[in-house]
Amino acid sequence: MKLKSIITPKAIVTSLDATERDAVVAELVDALIDSGSADASLREELIAMVLEREQKGSTGFGRGVAVPHVKHPSASSIHAAIGLSQAGVDFNALDRQPVYSIFLLLSPADSPEEHLQAMEVIFKNLSQETFRKFLRQADSADDVLTLLDEADSHQYTG
Repeated sequence: MKLKSIITPKAIVTSLDATERDAVVAELVDALIDSGSADASLREELIAMVLEREQKGSTGFGRGVAVPHVKHPSASSIHAAIGLSQAGVDFNALDRQPVYSIFLLLSPADSPEEHLQAMEVIFKNLSQETFRKFLRQADSADDVLTLLDEADSHQYTG
């Protein structure tokens, strides 16, 4: 599975307006809705589900990244939004540091294997310091898409 295949290009927000976790989740759910990846009637439910998942354990995994995720019966395929914050967001991350790059993953409820594959490809790339650095420096959705292409061609391996 390629990283670029799960990212919804129209759901890339390179300058998040929100500055706190719950509002960031809402902003990224809105980006998925605006891109056509999720139905607007599900907005509140999706936000509530993502935040409920956060209550069980933060998806802020340290090193400035978070990967909130939700499985929903209405999702027909995997979609992910990317949000970038210059100021950093308190995501209750494991290392207690602010989060600058957030991948919000929406998966079909009946495809747990595909969900795990998507999480794996996201984490594989976010574990690369070079990828995280370039992602944080991205100024446009095109910059992010170029980075995703480079990541999918295994350019960042160390």
